[in-house]
Amino acid sequence: MNSLAHGKHNSEVEIGNISIHGIWLITHNKELFMPYETFPWFKDQIINSIINVEEQSPGHYYWPDLDIDLTDEIIEHPERFPVFRRSA
Repeated sequence: MNSLAHGKHNSEVEIGNISIHGIWLITHNKELFMPYETFPWFKDQIINSIINVEEQSPGHYYWPDLDIDLTDEIIEHPERFPVFRRSA
């Protein structure tokens, strides 16, 4: 499935699955799970807003419809970011 318009840059990032527990971000041959418990901003959002994700730079993801910025490190190790965790 190619959801990008012709001529747009394909950043090799996509949402692989959306479930009642969270979402899976597929990027550069790895799959990152983001549970709603840790990333509550995605819960109850429309699918089009969740799948509209851009890789702004390597390992830095942005959801423009939701104004959410995350990195590989935040997704893989949210416990390392106490300010981030407090806001969740």
